[in-house]
Amino acid sequence: MKYALVTGGSRGIGREIAKTIAKDHGYHVLVNYARNAAAADETVAMIEAEGGSAEALQFNVEIKTEVEKVLGDWQERNPDKVIEIIVNNAGITKDGLFALMEEEAWDSVVDISLKGFYNVTHHLIHKLQRNRWGRIVNVVSLSGTKGNAGQVNYSAAKGGMIAATKALGQEVAKRKITVNAVAPGFINTDMTKDLPADQLVKFVPANRFGEPQEVADLVSFLVSEKAGYITGEIININGGLYS
Repeated sequence: MKYALVTGGSRGIGREIAKTIAKDHGYHVLVNYARNAAAADETVAMIEAEGGSAEALQFNVEIKTEVEKVLGDWQERNPDKVIEIIVNNAGITKDGLFALMEEEAWDSVVDISLKGFYNVTHHLIHKLQRNRWGRIVNVVSLSGTKGNAGQVNYSAAKGGMIAATKALGQEVAKRKITVNAVAPGFINTDMTKDLPADQLVKFVPANRFGEPQEVADLVSFLVSEKAGYITGEIININGGLYS
């Protein structure tokens, strides 16, 4: 049995990634969630219904002590197991003009995405290096590649992950560990359900929002053996929306 971790895996893009990795590659998937246990359990049930294997793990990615405690306890219960795939998907938005942005809105958005990437990846990467194989995929955003007015905090968080992806990819490539990021544009999830889709779709050359499954299929390829020579890359999946 091989093992993968998907942070923020209880809903939306994270859920589809967890399901697809289990289905395509036969991994036992650790479905991380912060608060919504019912949604995480539903994701696990979906994976098991398709013949896969999964379990839910609760911790806040931005709190280092929680990450180390929960993942450390899991490793103690599974001393010979290696989490080979890390998908850093957890993230939130708290949009608003920068001039009016409260410090909490900055800190929480940056900490969950960027510090969460550090906490989770740093805790697990030593075993990947000893194992001499691994896949790390960071879910970033169009906001991180081009910036987005009203999302200075989110753009900073995802932009930081993009830079970290490029740098870490160079550090660990010799150990057959790849580090890549996928940058979705407008995807049909809870995070976009309140957006004026009829107006925004006019800016998308593909003339539609994307689906979580399309992002999951891209991640599934990046964690496969076929993607072993791709690292440090930021792959856009946005229907052609670049400006």
